[in-house]
Amino acid sequence: MSRRVWGTPQFVLRAAIVVCGVVGLLIGDHRVIYFTAQSNLLVLAYFVGALYWMTKRDSVEPPAPRWRGAVTLWILITCLISHFLLNHGENPLPGLAAAGPGVALANWSLFLVHYVVPVLVLVDGVAFGPHRVVRWRDVPLWIGYPLGYGVMIEVRGALFPAVPTRYPYFFLDPAGHGYGWVGLQFVQLAIIFGGLGAAVVGLDRLGAALGRGRLAAGDDLSEPPVAESPSNASSLG
Repeated sequence: MSRRVWGTPQFVLRAAIVVCGVVGLLIGDHRVIYFTAQSNLLVLAYFVGALYWMTKRDSVEPPAPRWRGAVTLWILITCLISHFLLNHGENPLPGLAAAGPGVALANWSLFLVHYVVPVLVLVDGVAFGPHRVVRWRDVPLWIGYPLGYGVMIEVRGALFPAVPTRYPYFFLDPAGHGYGWVGLQFVQLAIIFGGLGAAVVGLDRLGAALGRGRLAAGDDLSEPPVAESPSNASSLG
């Protein structure tokens, strides 16, 4: 009989990621020009595919774990840039109970796509294998996308100055400080993104170590093998 995967913790968590991402994008104003929208759409694409392949293969193992590492980094960038650079570390929880229903709904949308989805994706990466599949050399490839996004924004803003939301993020806008300042932001972000990518690989290694620890604990708690009696040993000879 085929083993059902949809009741497993892996399936439930990944389904929750999809639900939170879809709800967060639908109840807010998230245009595709923003990295938040793009990274959440990439997360949805991966985990919808993961749920499909889990049921098709009848396995809890996610497909393309190195791609999971990439989307994990990208959604963590969304979380940390939003929290520290855009919101200056402000606690998002009070905004969820804002007086106006429209404001509260918008804050819930931001909370889901900036905090809930990133945390759930990170938990999935650490808690569930396979581990030790992502490599340190994957990090430069992973950070190419957010840096490429920034370059695309600069080119778009230079070629089409009349577009709405010319520069979605203040650190990409050369109007106040010039392109040299923006270039310095790129260097700083590249260093930060590289550090985050290394952290993702390190957490993957941590998950592998925790998995080995659980396995060792299970071995210690298991019953010791029964020694063969001399008569049994001779009968097997």
